[in-house]
Amino acid sequence: MSTKAKRSQAVADCRKGQQETVRRTDGSHMMKKGLTSGKDEKFRDFTLNGNLWLLLLQVGIPLALYQSLSMLFKILDSMMASHISAESVSAVAYLSQINQMISAIGGGLAVGSSLKVSQAYGAGDYKLVKRRISTLFGICGILGIVLVCLIPFTPAILRIARTPENLVDIGSRYFAIELIGIVISFLNNVYIAVERARGNSRRILYLNLFVIAVKLGLTAFFVYVLRSDITMIAVATVISQGILLGAGIYHMTRKDSAFSFSFKAVSFRRETIGPMLHISFPVMVEKGAFSFGKVVVNFMSSMYGSLTVGALGISNNINGFTTSAQNGFQDGCAAVISQNLGAGNKKRAIEAFQKLLCINVLVGVTGFAVTMACLQPISLLFATAEGVVNPEFQEMIIAINRYELIGGCIPLGVFSSCMALLLGFGKTKLTLLINFSRVFLFRIPVLWGLQNFTNLGTESVGITMMVSNMLVAVMALVIALVVVRRENR
Repeated sequence: MSTKAKRSQAVADCRKGQQETVRRTDGSHMMKKGLTSGKDEKFRDFTLNGNLWLLLLQVGIPLALYQSLSMLFKILDSMMASHISAESVSAVAYLSQINQMISAIGGGLAVGSSLKVSQAYGAGDYKLVKRRISTLFGICGILGIVLVCLIPFTPAILRIARTPENLVDIGSRYFAIELIGIVISFLNNVYIAVERARGNSRRILYLNLFVIAVKLGLTAFFVYVLRSDITMIAVATVISQGILLGAGIYHMTRKDSAFSFSFKAVSFRRETIGPMLHISFPVMVEKGAFSFGKVVVNFMSSMYGSLTVGALGISNNINGFTTSAQNGFQDGCAAVISQNLGAGNKKRAIEAFQKLLCINVLVGVTGFAVTMACLQPISLLFATAEGVVNPEFQEMIIAINRYELIGGCIPLGVFSSCMALLLGFGKTKLTLLINFSRVFLFRIPVLWGLQNFTNLGTESVGITMMVSNMLVAVMALVIALVVVRRENR
């Protein structure tokens, strides 16, 4: 090789090395500045290059267990409320939907913004990670202050939500204390989203196991020992959520990590909050509209009696064992997709969706078989108060749940997989469209039609849930396939 050729090759090698240095905003450079740890870098590399099946299972299983255990504590809450009275179960079921409607603000903000955190993490921009996390906590803190100011107006809020008057009397104090719990959960949702983005799903699981144990222990003490009303169930929730908040404050105030909170990093400039609010706003509207739609469904179901509302809530919770596990895999996969997109690896992001679809369908088949086999004894647990079985209430639970099982376990597994893809790609306007259609197109009109043109009674509520879940799964799958096709082009 001539001297001139050697010189040209050396220059080319030098330029290539400089380009690699620019591209690699990971590992050593950022670690020297103390913005990330070796563990975070190892997980990032695994997310971008490791075995996808193993990655989805490693991230998804702890989140699935966390979601299922959260549903378990809701079910046990309902069981303990049923020990007080059947009306107490209905009050908890009805008011929980109003709580979720309000919680949708913080939850949607956490979900949407955490995707932007994941993208910055995948791109290796740890300064942006810290700035987005700190700003997100700041926004949720402001929202919490506003929410606390609503506590004196609790009865009016319940009446505006068309809550039956007998449930307003039972649940006003319960709802006021729950508002405090929602404020705490705003911050907890952000903390959980941050831990999920950095792959610490086991920490989420362990912390929530402890929180659930505290919650259930306190609730059992208040209900069975002190024989309190449902107000003390809300107090137990606030105390347990406060423990999780304490853990979050401990982990999020470590100064040696990009995944921590800093007042100095809080920025309300457009370039910081703009992308987060842009992707979060549709999620917030989606979750709020979905919960509002469920409140409307509860109100419509109350024409069959307040016990029907309780039976519907219990049926939702029973199926929630399966669907919440699928949602756990959805949350984990959405973060994986976002990180790979942040690193420019679109093909791997789509492949993650395809594998998630297989996992969630398998979870759905298993959940359907187990729940159907155990439906009779499970319903008996909820229909027993003070040692006396309410056969009418039990039959309501079984009648609604059978339809929900058919339309829920497997179709909603497909649905949650498609939502993971759309959230990961930042298509939050499409997720808004899908969930809006789920309630206001496929659910409320169907229930109205069954109530006005049939004599099915309580069963019409279960049929409505089955039809809406099946149709929204088909809609989500079609939209997801269109998105995949466009992205592949």
